[in-house]
Amino acid sequence: MSYYTDLAMEARELDPDIKGVTEEKDEKDGVEISRIDVLNDDAAKKLGKSKGRYITLEACELELRPLELFTSVARVLSGELERLMASFSKNMRVLVVGLGNENVTPDSLGPRTVKGVFATRHFDSAIPGAFSDNLRTISKLAPGVLGTTGIESFDMIKGVSNAVEPDVIIAVDSLASRRASRISTTIQLSNAGIEPGSGVGNLRKGLNEEGLGIPVIAIGVPLVVHASTITRDALLYIASQAGISDSEASIEALAKKASDEKLEDLIVTPKDIDTIVRDMSGILAEGINRALFGKDYDAVRALSV
Repeated sequence: MSYYTDLAMEARELDPDIKGVTEEKDEKDGVEISRIDVLNDDAAKKLGKSKGRYITLEACELELRPLELFTSVARVLSGELERLMASFSKNMRVLVVGLGNENVTPDSLGPRTVKGVFATRHFDSAIPGAFSDNLRTISKLAPGVLGTTGIESFDMIKGVSNAVEPDVIIAVDSLASRRASRISTTIQLSNAGIEPGSGVGNLRKGLNEEGLGIPVIAIGVPLVVHASTITRDALLYIASQAGISDSEASIEALAKKASDEKLEDLIVTPKDIDTIVRDMSGILAEGINRALFGKDYDAVRALSV
């Protein structure tokens, strides 16, 4: 029985002995940081992830919604994003893309995050000389989804990218986890791009450097868990509590049968998902803004609010 997860950390947890994958752990301001590098094609195939770096930020206390931790997570996110962008010039052009459907709450993280990102591409003509020459040129886009626009998000992003000529794309999307506890408490960053719809089994064209000709940094938060995953974990937990954990193979078979017959297409999200998306999109937007604007953050914020 397979697990559905977009998190490289979870894929590694399922098979920690894959060669060609390295991991380092860190902690800062109450945020646990995991940095995983997928080094070759063989490791990428076994892990089910593209080659590249995957950074996972975990702060379990986020589920309690403490405002001071929101700020800490945003600042840690900013620092990790700055490191991923370290090879780009100080005055680089960036296109920030919010993937998903704003009318479906668990899928609205991308569009809502983009609303909070500061656009500056128009500043030179609107207020010339107001900022230093190193102010980054930021454009943003929420392309919607094929079912409402009739246009693949890849094609829309490609067209806008050809027009604004960014040096890098930052793509934000909702993710799927294999653990309900990671919903709203985990953020993943990656320089390997993103496959829209992968978490819900609806693969679209991959947004990556190979397809777009531009480096793509992906940022996401797990907001859904597949019901089949919950079923398996619940059955294994019951079995362990009943002292029959040595029958794992038969439990796996039972979980697969239940999944195939009843649960394969069901996706679970918390009842307070609207609050979670509001809070997490705010954290992502602040972290992205701080990484992009640095010392100009306050001045750009004052003009953008």
